[in-house]
Amino acid sequence: MAQLYYKYGTMNSGKTIEILKVAHNYEEQGKGVVIMTSALDTRDGFGMVSSRIGMRREAIAIDDKMDVFAYVANLPEKPYCVLIDEAQFLSKQNVYDFARVVDELGVPVMAFGLKNDFQNHLFEGSRELLLLADKIEEIKTICQYCSKKATMVLRTEDGHPVYEGAQIQIGGNETYIPVCRKHYFHPEI
Repeated sequence: MAQLYYKYGTMNSGKTIEILKVAHNYEEQGKGVVIMTSALDTRDGFGMVSSRIGMRREAIAIDDKMDVFAYVANLPEKPYCVLIDEAQFLSKQNVYDFARVVDELGVPVMAFGLKNDFQNHLFEGSRELLLLADKIEEIKTICQYCSKKATMVLRTEDGHPVYEGAQIQIGGNETYIPVCRKHYFHPEI
């Protein structure tokens, strides 16, 4: 029975590696997958899923106007699974469309992304996935400053914490670091 999965974690928790691993495992068995990512994340090129350790694959870029249900429904072959990177950037409609992919097409959807932004607010896509997902799993990593579990993302600018600004600012290790609650509020300690 197909389900909608939401696997979330902070920066550097291995979300993209997990997508590439799952895709590889399906494809090794001759089962086709569809890999999708947000059109907003162009750090490594438009429509690319790219891990920090250098693995990358092309993906279908999703924007808030895309009818992802129609896209999957009209594929020449029904995929065994749909894998989504940067799911926090999905729109509410995108998430509802992916729920329809599961419910009406019987295709499992595995969405991977951040839960909260640098201000500790939920992203739209994350909020909707937390509400609609059949299964929710946290992908854990540790705080950059200590050995506690990282639960937040700290935005930095020139090495200093930033707590205000636009919710979406695409960046990697130079901009965002995984931290525990204590070091989110007091990174200098």
